[in-house]
Amino acid sequence: MSEENTVTPKNNIDFNCDLAQSFGVYRNETDLDLIDYMSSVNISCGFHSGDPVTIKKVIEYCKFKNKVIGAHIGFPDIQGFGYRTMDMDAEEIEAVVLYQLGALASFAKAYGLEIEHVRPHGAMYRQAAENITFSLAVARAIQKFSKWLIYYGAAGAVLERVADDTNICVAREIQLDKIYKFSGEIDYEQPAFVDTERSINRLKKLLASSEIDNMNEGLTTVEFDTIHFNNSAINSIELAQEASKIITPKPVNYNNVEASGWV
Repeated sequence: MSEENTVTPKNNIDFNCDLAQSFGVYRNETDLDLIDYMSSVNISCGFHSGDPVTIKKVIEYCKFKNKVIGAHIGFPDIQGFGYRTMDMDAEEIEAVVLYQLGALASFAKAYGLEIEHVRPHGAMYRQAAENITFSLAVARAIQKFSKWLIYYGAAGAVLERVADDTNICVAREIQLDKIYKFSGEIDYEQPAFVDTERSINRLKKLLASSEIDNMNEGLTTVEFDTIHFNNSAINSIELAQEASKIITPKPVNYNNVEASGWV
């Protein structure tokens, strides 16, 4: 069990999901259904998934719905859908990150929009959560593109270290369907679960006391800024609908400005 928690309840939080992950014969017909319940949308950039027409349509829809957009970057691995780890040096990491940010930024610019954040996908997400050298390389590539972009990543020690070392703005992410270790980090060896009631109870606990249940049957205090909704989960729409009844999500940048007293 965690020590006595005196954390102030959270009134503002971001909800995010990954979209535009269709490619070729693979299609997710419910892709756009999550948008209404999100405050931020991570749009695939064509490396692990996302064809140009799909990316364009999702950006158009996000503009229509007035949603914040970000780049959902991954390894250049369409066949493996970005779930296979790749061994890259710092130069290669910088190149694949900049390439994807440039592609999405060009689409956004055509519609009078700007990308506000970057979230890694699949194997890149896990590697960024576990490998400080890799995560630092990703963060520095993001900063080379723009100092204003927010780096979305799994809440934990690695992301905190990256924030301290690079001074990049980060969004600490929690996933309501993942198994968490006592340390507050995801146990990637355990499969995600599908249980809307359990996930909603987790959300309520997180908002009330910044605590999440861990695999040791206790509670771990976590720092978090955003909740990720997996659009491939069979209960994704139901979970998003129930979550939106508890709190109205707001984008990370808005919450940061609000916390500063500007709004």
